[in-house]
Formats: sequence, structure tokens, C-alpha cells
Amino acid sequence: MIRNKGQRILLVASEVHPFARTGGLADMTFSFAKALDKAGYEVAIAQPLYRKVFPPYHALKEIAPLKVPIGDEIKNGFLYKSWLEETIPVWLIEQNDYFDREYLYGNGNGDYPDNPERFAFFCRGILSGLQQINWRPDIIHCNDWQTALIPLYKKIFYGQDSFYQNTGTLFTIHNLAYQGVFPKAKLKALGLGEEFFNLERLEFYGNINMMKAGIIYADLLNTVSPNYARQIQTKEYGCGLDGLLRKRKVDLYGIINGIDCDFWNPQNDIELIKHFSVTSLDGKNEDKIALQRENNLPVKDVPLVGMVSRLIDQKGLDLVVEAFNEMVKLPIQFILIGQGDSYYQNILSQLQNRFPKSTNIHIGFDIATAKRIYAGSDILLMPSKFEPCGIAQLIGMRYGTIPVVRKTGGLVDTVKEFDIFNEQGNGFLFKNYSGRDLIDALRKVSYVFHDKDIWERLIRNVMQEDFSWEVSIRGYNKVYNMIHHKMGKFGTPKINPFDIGIPSIRNKSKSYSSEKYYRIGVLQSSDN
Repeated sequence: MIRNKGQRILLVASEVHPFARTGGLADMTFSFAKALDKAGYEVAIAQPLYRKVFPPYHALKEIAPLKVPIGDEIKNGFLYKSWLEETIPVWLIEQNDYFDREYLYGNGNGDYPDNPERFAFFCRGILSGLQQINWRPDIIHCNDWQTALIPLYKKIFYGQDSFYQNTGTLFTIHNLAYQGVFPKAKLKALGLGEEFFNLERLEFYGNINMMKAGIIYADLLNTVSPNYARQIQTKEYGCGLDGLLRKRKVDLYGIINGIDCDFWNPQNDIELIKHFSVTSLDGKNEDKIALQRENNLPVKDVPLVGMVSRLIDQKGLDLVVEAFNEMVKLPIQFILIGQGDSYYQNILSQLQNRFPKSTNIHIGFDIATAKRIYAGSDILLMPSKFEPCGIAQLIGMRYGTIPVVRKTGGLVDTVKEFDIFNEQGNGFLFKNYSGRDLIDALRKVSYVFHDKDIWERLIRNVMQEDFSWEVSIRGYNKVYNMIHHKMGKFGTPKINPFDIGIPSIRNKSKSYSSEKYYRIGVLQSSDN
């Protein structure tokens, strides 16, 4: 039963497109808020008022002054209001000492040392500001460590306040590797006493860990895929918090992120040379030819492999570098767009110089080029070391581009091994984090590529998948209802913590495999 009519959901994030953006969190919050609004929730957003918000996308209106204790000081700020697409309120927390800076989190030399103070002000400012303007949320939905103090502050500073008595909290872990770990000396700045410096609270190997506040004090928790929810309870993926997450496993859910299917749509995407759809695929080949020409690659019928990725270790760039000589011998063509670590930017540029007839590297990011890579590539490569959800593979499938991914995190939940015999499945996976296994997967998909009838069937398989936000919203609706149950609002729906947010993937395949085509073997169930 859906109980969302009239529910007020406040999404709190450190960045929201188009107001501020460094990565996928901003895009996710933007599209998720629109989907919640469409589903009938009364949704609003909160983020800091950074310098980069100006010039504002919509007129900013000063709403209320803020006075927030930070250590021994009282820091003044303001609550501002703007709008997302003229229908969704956006509350912006201003404090110029903290947020009027060139960068959101830190410069090229590392994070700002006062990030604990900055985001403590943000979290307490949200709770104070909402009370002043009498906007009472049913759920405060917090995202990542920058917002993790909100569930803690709500309980210790507003625990007896009738205003928040019926407000629940959900804490979403987008990437457990980023936890907000700072020296113990920052504890006072957060407004917390020594009693919070122990293993059962915020202490973490002699430091304080702000993400622990969200994990411990939020009513419920979720990650952005069911498999990642399992993985972070293990030592290999738990980043030091696996024990704590196991303690809260009954409150931990996994829900796949969605994508904005109106924005990512090959039937009307203005960045493409030719539009196409699942019932009319001819345009995809024209987009491939245009992409080859745009990137000074020979126009020929070989697999064109694309990557749209941050250039960091997590994304498996070391495997790409390790395997590159063998990759180009398959043969394939390779196009990448991304930015990140200078090491990868430099070495990938060197590879382009070595292999100019098969390789093109775009250092930086622009959405138009990314869209043409999604649409014109035959294969989308994601050899991630770990991947909480993954969005690129969802977008790639929307454009009929076949994912080749490592078997980890949300990639397991969204990519199912293609079986050439029954033509079921939507991509190719490899298990071990090695360049050899990456090459084996690319060799496998290259073999299938040259059977055009089967390849066309595979393209149609991936384009029929439904990774829209409408699917994800159903999972979040169940979690929101669980929070209301915990607060005594209504009865308990029976929910498997790992099965509420999995899209209904077509063509699931666990059939036999043949050594002729499959060296990796049968894809195992994610329950194993």
C-alpha cells in the first residue's frame, strides 16, 4: 500500500544540480527530487549556499536569520529559499566564512581543515531554520557524511521538541569510502562532549567519524544497491565500519538509483546525429560512425568501447592501463571521457599518443560529448574495484550500449550475463579484479559482436530494461513507511531488506554456459 499523499520529504545533500555540482550526488538528488514530486510527495531540498550557487538559477529569497553554536562561538548565517524547476522548494544555508569559497570541499591540496565546522553549521542550521519557518518534514532524508550529524542533532538537541516529535530520519550511504574522518579535537566544534568519543559513538581509530553519526542515530539506513548493502557488511568492503553495519543490518536496505529517462533518451536527444529506439535501431550505427569521425578514428566495423568515468582507482583505471596493449589487439577502438587523478590523466593521454588510430581520450567533462559516447559506442566498460550503484551502465543500456562490468556492488544487481544460446541477459561480467579477466570479458563480447543477429537481440534486451526513478521510488516508499512504523504511525509492511529496490530486470539468465563462448562460467546468484 502506498502512503505518500501529503508526506513531506526533505532531501538534504551537500550538492544539488543545478545549484552546485562536483559529481553524481548532485545529479541523483536533482532527478530523485523530481521523481518524488511526480509520485505525489511534498518534497523540498536543502544544501549549503556556496559561492558557486551565484548567479542563482532562480531568485533567492532571504527567509530567516540563523545562530548556530560552533564550539565556543555563535556563528551567524541566513536561511534562503529558491526553487527547483519552479515547483520544488530549495532551502540554502548561508554562512560566508564557511561556504563563500572557490571549492565545495577543498582545493587541489586536500579537504578544507574546517570541514567539520562547515557541515556542523549546515546540519544544525537546517534543523533550526525549518523550525523558524514552521516547515515540518515527515522524513529528513540525509545523504552521505556531510549530512550525517542531522540524525544525531535531532535526537540530542531536539529530542524533547514537539516540532520534530513525528519526524523520522533516513540516512543514505552513497559511497562508504568517504566517511568524514577528522581529529578528535574537532569534537567540541561539533557541540559534542567527551562522552561521544568512544567506539559505540563517533570514535574511529583515534579520530572522529561523522558518517558514524548517521549510521548510529538515523531511524533507517540504505545504500544505493542491494548487493552493496551486503558487501559493506564484510571486512573487504566495510571500510572499518562493517561491524557497526552488521549491528544495524535489520535497518539497512538496498535500493538501486534511477535515471531520468526523459533526459537520457535516444529518441529525442538533441546531442545525437541520429535518433533511434528499440524498434528502430538504424540510427545507432549512424551515431557510431559520427563518433568515430569526431574522434579521428577509422570508420570500420570493430567494437567501439566507451568509458564515461571519474579517473580514480575505484573505477578500475589501473586495470585499463594494465590491459591496454592487449585490448587494442582484439581489435577494438576505445574512447574515454573523464577527469580525476593526474596520474591517470597523464598515462591515458600517453596511450592515445601511442595508439592514435584506435584511441581517443577526452580529459575533462561535458555532457554533450558524454551523450555521444553513450549512444555511439557498442560497449560500455566499467571495470570498477567497487561500485555502490553505478549510473553509467544504466545510461549506456538506455542508449543500446552493452555493459561489460566487474561483478561487484550495484553492477551485479543491474547487469545479468548474456547467454548466447537462449539470448537472455543484458551484458557481460567478470569476477576477479585483474587485467586478464578484463581481457577475457572483452574477448567474449567481441565474439558476440560479430554475429549481427544476436548482437541486435542483445541491444534490444538492454533497451527494454526499466531503470527509471519510478521503480526506485517504490522502494523508497516502503522504507519511508517503515520509518513511520518505527515511530508508531501505522503497521508493519513485511519487507526483505535486500529486495525492495531491485528493478524488474528482463531476461534474467542462470542457464548453462559453454567454454566456446564463456571462460568465466555461470553467473552466480547475488545471494551466494
